[in-house]
Amino acid sequence: MQLSDVLIHIDEMPDESEQDKLVEQLRSLEGVIAPRFSLEKDHFMFVSYNSDTIKSTALLDKVKEHGFKAQLAGL
Repeated sequence: MQLSDVLIHIDEMPDESEQDKLVEQLRSLEGVIAPRFSLEKDHFMFVSYNSDTIKSTALLDKVKEHGFKAQLAGL
């Protein structure tokens, strides 16, 4: 298992309900270990994942499926 982390910058600030939905959607993906939003900056989402199982671009695509403009910022 190759543990990796990525920072996803979301252009808009999702409200708490949208954040919860995104976290649950990402958590349901195989290989995702710990998706979470920054406590200080609501538009930053950190995701720990197994890069042998899923790619960071798939995580970004899932965020974009919710209608958000977002970019991978790395870690």
